[in-house]
Amino acid sequence: MAPREKKEKGQHEDIPNPKKTVELGPGIYQFPSRKPGSHVYLIRGLNKNVLIDTGITSNFSYLAEYLKELGLKIRDIHLVLLTHEHFDHIGATTFFFKTAVIGAHRLAANKIELQDEFVTMHRYLNVPAKPFYAHLWLEDNTIIDLGNYELRTIHTPGHTSGCICIYETKERLLFSGDTVFANGALSDIATSGNISDYVNSLKRLGSLRIGKLFPGHGRISTTPEQDVKQAIAYARTLMDDSKTLFEALTIKTGMPSWRRFYKVKDS
Repeated sequence: MAPREKKEKGQHEDIPNPKKTVELGPGIYQFPSRKPGSHVYLIRGLNKNVLIDTGITSNFSYLAEYLKELGLKIRDIHLVLLTHEHFDHIGATTFFFKTAVIGAHRLAANKIELQDEFVTMHRYLNVPAKPFYAHLWLEDNTIIDLGNYELRTIHTPGHTSGCICIYETKERLLFSGDTVFANGALSDIATSGNISDYVNSLKRLGSLRIGKLFPGHGRISTTPEQDVKQAIAYARTLMDDSKTLFEALTIKTGMPSWRRFYKVKDS
């Protein structure tokens, strides 16, 4: 069971932290997830510190301990970038809201601000949510220059409409959120997402030179370009299977199908 947060704002319990911080490169760290939360990544710039995602609300105490191990306090985080709007990636963001700038793609930021719990899945999974909003509504190809690292946002709708990946251009690192995982595994198509956007997003990622893949869940990949190619193949298969399923459903339920509407005959 995840530890409960104390009610006093800005405080957390000092608790044992059996999962260790993983140093991925100079000033880049992974704070491993505790299910159902996502991994959290820290990038230490020359003058600014950035978190990518924050995990679930109830895991905030662990996140604070991770930061403490590196000599950081909550106020030492200057920017939080959210890869999309789901509860397991955004839950602890509220604890950084007063001291850091919160950034999300505009389609995710809109759902977060309006507390669209049907999409964020807080209400569906009965997960506690503390309201916040994104100060910075990101677009595709936003550049964030940290001096030693340069981050580029890539809008990758599919899993949700507001998904982004964050590409570090100097070291060719991809923080992929829930868009793609090691071995080319895909996320589900959640509310606001769709498979055709997913395919297109993966094709865009396939045009990048990627050295390492840092996903929102699961293991890190050192074969990311191969993984993305595999993900594209998986997504195309999923799209074809969806078409077949839809055609079967339209025949069974009597819904008008495009084949009958246009009087297309099977070859």
